[in-house]
Amino acid sequence: MWAPARNGSGPLLRSNYLDKGELLKNIKLFVLDLDGTFYIGNRIFPYSLRFLKRVLDTGRRFLFFTNNSSETPVYYLEKLRGMGVQLSRDEIVTSGDVCIDFLNSNHKGASVYLMGTEALSEQFKSAGIRFFNAEQGIPDVVVCAFDKELTYAKLERACTYIREGAVFLATHEDINCPVEDGFIPDLGAMCAAITLSTGREPRYLGKPHKETLDIIIEVTGFGCEEIAFVGDRLYTDVACGVNNGATGILVLSGETKAEDVVKSPVKPDMVFSDLKEIADLL
Repeated sequence: MWAPARNGSGPLLRSNYLDKGELLKNIKLFVLDLDGTFYIGNRIFPYSLRFLKRVLDTGRRFLFFTNNSSETPVYYLEKLRGMGVQLSRDEIVTSGDVCIDFLNSNHKGASVYLMGTEALSEQFKSAGIRFFNAEQGIPDVVVCAFDKELTYAKLERACTYIREGAVFLATHEDINCPVEDGFIPDLGAMCAAITLSTGREPRYLGKPHKETLDIIIEVTGFGCEEIAFVGDRLYTDVACGVNNGATGILVLSGETKAEDVVKSPVKPDMVFSDLKEIADLL
């Protein structure tokens, strides 16, 4: 296997297993993506549990982070428990959590129109986010999330409020979500439609943005140099590491193929076929 340099120009640098093993020695916390990295759809990869055991056996920690804001952390806890992974609430973070934290820090008390699922709406309510009432005119903030229950009416309302001046936030920017038989459109595709209609770009949260790293540091207490983001997407998972002072590790078990790395401006610190290859070096 090979590990491209971060520098987007020139040939890819190659490193052997020993080099990767040395790089991994400094990692104390693995921030793991879910879809395409740990499982695909409802099917856990056969090596995923072994990876977690190896992380713990070597005195390290792991944390799951997903940009998928269509479900709540409780949903992911239950899904992972069904796959044999016992977690506490502080071992899983979603882009919805990042968005809630951002709203409470930067738009405290603001009225929010949420284009999202009922599950996410309940999470926002539980966190004290104040929802917009249509009798109030326009909301202060429109939050767009990965809405698998999207209707034209919800899309139209979001566009109208954004066009009329509401702050435009998006929980994450993933374009496609991997499923067992391919991909389905994710929030980045939905926001592209909204941007074409309104002429407004959202403030994206989640991976790869710094707010994600900030909340992980706050939750875990680890420093940037001790954290590695592991995932199957260059522009979110890997970029969250390499763009913010942490480590970015690409696995080729999901969206990204080896040839994509050559064309990408985001260069991982390390590339592996899957989590099994990482476990073999820990």
